[in-house]
Amino acid sequence: MKRRTALKALGFGTGGAVVLAGGGYGIYYYAAKQDTFGEIDFDKVLPIPPLAESEKGAQGARVFTLGIKAGRTRFKAGATTRTWGVNGTYLGPTIRVRRGEQVEFAVRNGLDEDTSLHWHGMHLPAAMDGGPHQVVGPGETWRPRWTVDQPAATLWYHPHLHGATADHMYRGLSGLFIVDDKDSEASTLPSEYGVDDIPMIVQDRAFDGDNQFEKRVPLGGSVGVIGKEVLVNGALGPYVDVTTELVRLRLLNGSNARLYNLGFSDDRRFSLIATDGGLLAEPWTTERLYLSPGERAEILVAFKPGERVELRSYPSEYGGTLGRIDGFDDRLDICQFRAAAALSDVAALPASLGAAPDLAGETVARERSFVLASDQINGRSMAMDRIDFGVREGTVEVWDVVNDNGFLHNFHVHDVQFQVLTVDGGKPDPHLRGWKDTVLLAQGKHYRLAMRFRGHTDPNTPYMYHCHLLQHEDDGMMGQFVVLGEDEKVGVVPRTHHHS
Repeated sequence: MKRRTALKALGFGTGGAVVLAGGGYGIYYYAAKQDTFGEIDFDKVLPIPPLAESEKGAQGARVFTLGIKAGRTRFKAGATTRTWGVNGTYLGPTIRVRRGEQVEFAVRNGLDEDTSLHWHGMHLPAAMDGGPHQVVGPGETWRPRWTVDQPAATLWYHPHLHGATADHMYRGLSGLFIVDDKDSEASTLPSEYGVDDIPMIVQDRAFDGDNQFEKRVPLGGSVGVIGKEVLVNGALGPYVDVTTELVRLRLLNGSNARLYNLGFSDDRRFSLIATDGGLLAEPWTTERLYLSPGERAEILVAFKPGERVELRSYPSEYGGTLGRIDGFDDRLDICQFRAAAALSDVAALPASLGAAPDLAGETVARERSFVLASDQINGRSMAMDRIDFGVREGTVEVWDVVNDNGFLHNFHVHDVQFQVLTVDGGKPDPHLRGWKDTVLLAQGKHYRLAMRFRGHTDPNTPYMYHCHLLQHEDDGMMGQFVVLGEDEKVGVVPRTHHHS
């Protein structure tokens, strides 16, 4: 019996508070809350991931070389930590491309075990997706190639090896993948990378007494590994020297399982300008923003000369009875912003930003239902050799997705950005009104997601849909679909092959 199923059977799910009435576990439960508000030194400058270098290929593509390797990284005083990285010892460079460009990658695996790199949020052929069927063996090089064809957005890359995604990401294999287009380049939004346009990969980690990463799954926990400390771009307790009145933060929840409820220490309001798939139609002003694992958000924050303020994660409403154990009650300081005595005011926030998702009025070719529960989707665990269904290229489908077992889940679909049509029959909240590829699923609520499948067909090579809490994904909460041309039928998944 898998962990979450067993916990529910024992009463550790919704309605399971009786288990906590007394004894040692009750003491453990009440001590589980973490609170670092005001306790972090903020003594490191926030590192900015370098932009990945590229060369011009023989056929005109921009060629990026990405070397995956093991190393050691210093996060704190004392021993260095064993880590994995891309072109370095931890995390990887930011890949930045423009819509319309042909790109090619030489992904070299310098580890002593299989891995992969998946381009999360990217529209591309299934064989180039970097999912569990595109394994890169030790010493091998994988060379995916495609033409970038989607609006400006903050995407990312990470391993997607079936059964080991959580482990490989926890060791450090992740990086941002930014797409630009003519509209983003003409915008008045902050755009100087690392100055007023700042990437922030937010991850929790647990360290043992020797400063090594510890895969800390809380006793009675339901979501996977939860760390007590927060890294931003690989740094503990970082600060940012602010030099402009308006700053754009490109936020990625790169954690395996932790949910962040982001806000600032003085409760200042900020503007959400973009979600997973790119710019919103108009900015949304708020004091709090949830980010579940895999989700991205771009926000604009205004600063005054000389002030200091912290980005924090506040307690969450989504935890349920045992939420404290999985970090939902935690209060965490993440990063400090230190404004200079004089600030420049070059950038501006436009009243309108991008085009709103437009699938609500489209003809729907097919509706499908997905129930996430007990490490399964629709009662089935992931099987590498099973294609669950095929969708027809050029059509729009609506998927009704529900979290039905009392634990936190979210839902990610490869290849497409989707429009959230309704949540439990009502209009989605403002932060869900842009293009998304990953969505947090509140318990019991139905999310109707509209998506168009276009441009790439392959009856034999599947894309994935899955929960992006990585332990859930690895335990089987994932399925596979293929995109079919006009006369194609669902084929057979080829045996996973390695690369020279």
